[in-house]
Amino acid sequence: RDFTRLDAFLDARLGDIYPEPMGEPHLSIIAQMVPTLIEQYRIKKGSSVLDVGCGYGEALRTFRQHGMVASGVGFGEEAAKARAEGFEIFEQDMSFLDITDGAFDVVWCRHVMEHSLFPYFTLSEMFRILKPGGVFYMEVPAPDTACQHETNANHYSIHTRTTWFQLLSRCGFVGLRSNDISFTVPAGPDTYYVFDGIKPGTA
Repeated sequence: RDFTRLDAFLDARLGDIYPEPMGEPHLSIIAQMVPTLIEQYRIKKGSSVLDVGCGYGEALRTFRQHGMVASGVGFGEEAAKARAEGFEIFEQDMSFLDITDGAFDVVWCRHVMEHSLFPYFTLSEMFRILKPGGVFYMEVPAPDTACQHETNANHYSIHTRTTWFQLLSRCGFVGLRSNDISFTVPAGPDTYYVFDGIKPGTA
């Protein structure tokens, strides 16, 4: 089959990418949500965690501080920095990961799914690489806030809570829960949706 047009479209999307420096409220959210997730799911020390879209490694460091074996998916300078700190980093497209089935106890996807052109497929990859009984965490910007996340050049999937729930359910995740993280920035009120759940079965 000829995927020339698809390849050209994906290549053009590289021009949509822009740097996103780590700052507030992200640092505070990571510091709060990592231990919360560990406590809620009683995640054991030594568990394997994959941070998809790991950036400079803030969540990786936090998971490691809690006794987890953390790896990440990232690119370029960010990946190099995280790798220099001893983390295994996969420089791969999150939708086409060269990772074996059931490789991780926890998959952490914080502010990456909105960058997927086909989130149903990308979420199915997250499901695939989780061990049975593994924990999935996803955080995404909500639509129609003062920040207008829909207008960001590399935001392709700014969906409603109901749509995300449906996609996660169709992928096979169970025990799904959702919460809001709301705060105010110079542009006005903003909200992130938080989802977590598990892959059915036992490891």
